[in-house]
Amino acid sequence: MKAAELKERTKHFAIRIVRLFRLLPRIEEARVIGHQLLRSGTAVAANYRATTCRARSKAEFIAKIGVVVEEADETIFWLELLEEAGIVPQGSAQELIAEANELLAIFAASQATAKKRR
Repeated sequence: MKAAELKERTKHFAIRIVRLFRLLPRIEEARVIGHQLLRSGTAVAANYRATTCRARSKAEFIAKIGVVVEEADETIFWLELLEEAGIVPQGSAQELIAEANELLAIFAASQATAKKRR
């Protein structure tokens, strides 16, 4: 997948995270977890964009893509927590979890490849 396609895919993912956040119930635990999800889910796109547009060296690319990997993994955690804690209906976040897992796999593979080529 090309960098431009991944930039668009991660941006679309961030938009879906924002939309889920807006639908969360107005209870304290949903608010706390929702803000964490909103931060990490949108950070996947923002940090990937920084990786492709701003990395000045191979080392900086590896460091920045590492942040993307961490944010994607954290997003998966918050999505799973929302479901498992019963804040959202079981299965309602599965498409987002699947997409986050796919993005995580892509970015982790990219990170590993970049490390090997360093």
